Amino acid sequence: MNTVLVHLLAEKSCVEEFLALLDQEADAMKNGRFAELPHLTERKTGLLDRMAALDQARESAQVARGFEPGRAGADAAAAADGEASLAAWTALVELAQQARADNRRNGSMVYSQLDFTQNALHYLQASAQPFYGPDGIRKSASGTGTRLAVG
Repeated sequence: MNTVLVHLLAEKSCVEEFLALLDQEADAMKNGRFAELPHLTERKTGLLDRMAALDQARESAQVARGFEPGRAGADAAAAADGEASLAAWTALVELAQQARADNRRNGSMVYSQLDFTQNALHYLQASAQPFYGPDGIRKSASGTGTRLAVG
């Protein structure tokens, strides 16, 4: 197996892992499992670092073989290496586009949740009088309250 193909397959595998992680992240947000997000974000960061290293290694290999750096050089290197490399490169490009779209989707979900939370906080803080005091008693306009819990 040629060197470029080895690099392409490694990158493809890493992007597939990243896509699966993006799906886990979206599922956690959809189902309100926000406590999972820090761990998922940490894993995403690790995969992004690994993808960058794999991309750099592949590009170095293509440059060492006489191809220019960047997308045009990668296209040419994959085409020159034959069908297997070209298929792996095409799949990698498609997966990268899917990862970009899924990451944007998740970002939109995060910002929607932040907007909702911010709006809820503004609503709750709109009144100078808090709804509930530190003792758990619901405050009304007249100053009397109702206990939430008995005991």
